[in-house]
Amino acid sequence: MINQATIDKIMDTARIEEVVGDFVALKKRGTSLIGNCPFHNEKTPSFNVSVTKGIYKCFGCGKGGDSVHFIMDHEKYSYPEALKYLAQKYNIEVEETVQSPQNLEAQNARETLYVVSQFAAGFFANELWTGADGRAIGLSYFKERGFREDIIKKFELGYSPDVWDALTLKAVNSGHKEEYLERVGLSIRNDKGKLYDRFRGRVMFPIHNFTGRIIGFGGRTLKTDKKVPKYVNSPESDIYHKSNVLYGLFHAKKAIRDTDNCYLVEGYADVLSVHQAGVENVVASSGTSLTTEQIRLISRFTQNVTILYDGDAAGIKASLRGLDMILEEGLNVKVVNFPDGHDPDSYMHHVGSGAFKEYIENNRKDFILYKANTLLKEAGNDPIKRAGIIRDIVESIAKIPDDIKASVFIRECSHLLQVEERILLSELNKMRAAKFKKSAPSTPSPSASPYEDGPPDNLFEDGAPGVPAEPVESRNETDILQEQEIVRLLLTFGHELVSWDNIDNMYIGSFIMQNLSDVTFEDGVCAKIIAHYKEEIENGHLPVASQFIKNPDREIVNLAITLSTSPYSLSENWYNKHQIYVRDETVNLKATILSGIFHLKKRKVDRILLNLLQEIKNEQDAVNQEILMQRYSFIKGVEREISKFLGSVILK
Repeated sequence: MINQATIDKIMDTARIEEVVGDFVALKKRGTSLIGNCPFHNEKTPSFNVSVTKGIYKCFGCGKGGDSVHFIMDHEKYSYPEALKYLAQKYNIEVEETVQSPQNLEAQNARETLYVVSQFAAGFFANELWTGADGRAIGLSYFKERGFREDIIKKFELGYSPDVWDALTLKAVNSGHKEEYLERVGLSIRNDKGKLYDRFRGRVMFPIHNFTGRIIGFGGRTLKTDKKVPKYVNSPESDIYHKSNVLYGLFHAKKAIRDTDNCYLVEGYADVLSVHQAGVENVVASSGTSLTTEQIRLISRFTQNVTILYDGDAAGIKASLRGLDMILEEGLNVKVVNFPDGHDPDSYMHHVGSGAFKEYIENNRKDFILYKANTLLKEAGNDPIKRAGIIRDIVESIAKIPDDIKASVFIRECSHLLQVEERILLSELNKMRAAKFKKSAPSTPSPSASPYEDGPPDNLFEDGAPGVPAEPVESRNETDILQEQEIVRLLLTFGHELVSWDNIDNMYIGSFIMQNLSDVTFEDGVCAKIIAHYKEEIENGHLPVASQFIKNPDREIVNLAITLSTSPYSLSENWYNKHQIYVRDETVNLKATILSGIFHLKKRKVDRILLNLLQEIKNEQDAVNQEILMQRYSFIKGVEREISKFLGSVILK
C-alpha cells in the first residue's frame, strides 16, 4: 500500500507533458499540445494535452485523464502500478514492505510475467559476463561481430547455456512458479510433463516494451547445423504481442522525436550496429513482417520513415510489396539501399561509423521513385511487364491519403515512366473509387449518442402519474447539455468571486448552488458532481476542478475533463492580423453565469408546464382542474421572468 504523502508527491511532481511525451510526439498549438492519439487510429491529431491543467483529452475517442490515468490506460496498469511507474520515472522513493517473489506473483498475474521476464534477462546477462561458456561463446560472438561492451550492456544482451533446464531450475529455486515460466514462453513442458528451457545455447536479445520493461526474447543459435532454426522468438503472451512491438523502440523513441525520422531495419543485429554508429533513431520489426500496428507506433513520434534495405535484390523486391501500408498510414517513406552483399550491420562494420552515417544521409530516395526505378530495370523493354509495373506503382500512390503528395508523385512518375500525367491520374481515380466503393457501408451508420441503447427509462421522471415520456432526443439535447453547462461553469469559475450586484465575499460556486437549490439534476454523473460540490461547500471547502479530475470515480473524471477542455482555440491572427476582437465569456461573467442558470431553469419550467397541461387535460374534476390552472398560470409567470433575461419570445 502506498501512503497518501507519497501519492501526493508523485502527483505534484509528474508533468503531464513529460509523461505523455514519452509515448506521443507533441506539438504546440495555442495554449495546448497536440499529437496523434495513442488509443485509436487517426491521421489528423485530436489528442490534446493541457499543461496548465495537467490533463490529456482526445476529442476523437473520448479518452482523458491525468498522468496516472494515462499510464493506466496506455500500459494497462493498475492504479498502484501506474504510481510506481511515475515514482520510478521521477526518482521518488516508494516505501513498501519487502516481498518475496511468491507474494509478488500472488498480487498480480500480469505483473508476475514482467517479474519473471526480468529475472530471465538478468540470468542471461549474468551468464554472458560471468559464465565460462557465456564468456567463451556468447561474449566472444558479440565482440567478433564488432559490438562494443557499452552497447551489449545497454541492450541487456545475454547468453542461454546449452543445458536443458538451466534457467528453469534457477527460476524455480528462486521462488518463481513453473506456471508463469510457461505462460511467458521461457519454458516448455514435454509429453512426460518435464519442463525444459525454450532457449538453449543461444545468444539472447531481450525485447523491451515502450516503458523499458522486458516482455520477450529473441535467441540466435551459434550452431551451424541447418536443422536448428537460426532464430527462436518468444511466443505470444499476455505481455508480448509481436505485431505491436518494435525492437529497439524504447532506446530509440527520444532520438526519433528529436530527429523527426525513424530508420527501419530488418534484424536485431542491424539495430545494434546502426545504434553503435551513433544513429540511435533505429528500430526493427520484432521477428515478424511489418504490421500496421508497428507503423502506428512509429507515427506517434514522426511522420518520416527511412527503410535501410539489405543489398540483396530478391530481398528488396519482397520488401517493396509490404511497404505500401506505410504510405496508407500517411507516413513519408524514403529508402537507403546498401551495396550488394551488405546489410546495415555488415556495412557499418565495413566502413566505420562516420562513413556509415554519411552514406545513409546521402543515399536516401523517395520510396515511390525508388520502387519505380527498381521495377523498371527488371522489366527492361517488355511492354507487358512495363504496363504491369506502371499499374503497381499507381496502386502505391493511390494508398497515399494526402492528395497533394499523391499529385506530386504522379507528376514525377509521369516523366520517369514516360506516361502522360492525365492517364496516370485517371487510373489513380479509378483505383480510389473502387477502394471507396468496397469500404463504404451498405447502410448509413446511426449517429452517435451518449447512451448506447438510449437513456434510462427514468431519466426525467417527475413523479407525476400518467405523464407521457418526452422524446429521448429532446431530453438529451436540452436537459443533459444544460446540466453539463452548469457543471462546466462550476469547474471553470466556481473559485472566483462574484463581482456584480454589490455582492461581497461570495464565490461563484456558492452563488450557483444557492440559485439552483430548487433544481433536481437528472443526469447521473452531473448529479454526483453537484452533490459532492454541495457537500464540500457545507463543510466549509470550495471544490476546484482538480478534485474532480483526480476523483476515484472514472465517470466523474471523464466528464470533468471533457467539460474542462475544448478541441478549439481562437487563433491570435483574429486580432493581430485582422483586428477582429472576439469577446471572451470572462468579460461579462454575470451574463455567463446567469445565462447558464436561467437556461437550465427555463428547461425545467418548460417541463413542468408540459406536465401540468397533460394533467389538466386528463383531470375530470372541475375543482382540481381549477387548482391546476392556477398553478399553471403561476409557473407561466415564472417562465416569462426567465425569458425576459434570456431574450426569448413567448408565443403563448
